[in-house]
Amino acid sequence: MMKKSVQINGLPIISIADGNQVGKVKSLVINPDKGSVDFLTIEHEDFQVSVKAIPFKKIVGIGEYAVTVGSENAVIDLNEIPIANQLVNKKIKINNTKVMTRKGELIGEVQEYFIDDESGLILGMELKVEEEVVYLASNSVVTFGKDIIIVNEDAASTFLSSLAELEGGPAPAESESVVPEKKVLDEEQQAEPEVTEEVPLNTQPEKIAEDDEVRALKARQIDLLAGKKLTKNIYGKNGVILFREGTVLTREDIEKAQEEGPSVVVEISMNVEA
Repeated sequence: MMKKSVQINGLPIISIADGNQVGKVKSLVINPDKGSVDFLTIEHEDFQVSVKAIPFKKIVGIGEYAVTVGSENAVIDLNEIPIANQLVNKKIKINNTKVMTRKGELIGEVQEYFIDDESGLILGMELKVEEEVVYLASNSVVTFGKDIIIVNEDAASTFLSSLAELEGGPAPAESESVVPEKKVLDEEQQAEPEVTEEVPLNTQPEKIAEDDEVRALKARQIDLLAGKKLTKNIYGKNGVILFREGTVLTREDIEKAQEEGPSVVVEISMNVEA
């Protein structure tokens, strides 16, 4: 699903394991080489000395109410992760940044940008061009710079008139943008003779470990919430009441909430008697 940057900034960050709020989203850290959001920095009254952040890949979900993570272990200290610290120090921002073609033609200014909430990839931007608002897919971007965003010469010919076109449009065409370049590199790496069928097998332990971690988190949620009484009505994604105020939660209730999604589990965690 596509999210605006403004929909993420300021959201509470909730640990699914214990229902605690670990802070709020302070900023989105841009990786200009990948054209993605790689980290979310955290605002918290206890984090005064060092800067804390969450890798985007550790995010479980981004809802209207909160950003959810598996546990507080997802939080890192930027001083301990040099790459993350370097990205923060680059201070790349996108909103309110001028957009210029490679030949030096100024075409507009970014008002908002849109992110894939699963991968963190920047999908496109909303631009103000003179007095008109248009949308531009990220495959036209050559460079996400600190002061200027550089785009292809023909970017103006690819402007979209609505957000729906950007969200539901066709797959980006090959160009000199950041994201397609990464795709080309991936394809070249796959074509190298050293790569064999064993490579995808090597990724299996990591996937299994991730699955085990998810199962462990769900079991922890059940242990924490089973037997507790709800202090308000809980609604599912379709707006229908799942559980009424006063319900004493059973294991089956919590498993049902887990099937609805992380945001429902968070809502329950925040509204049970201690």
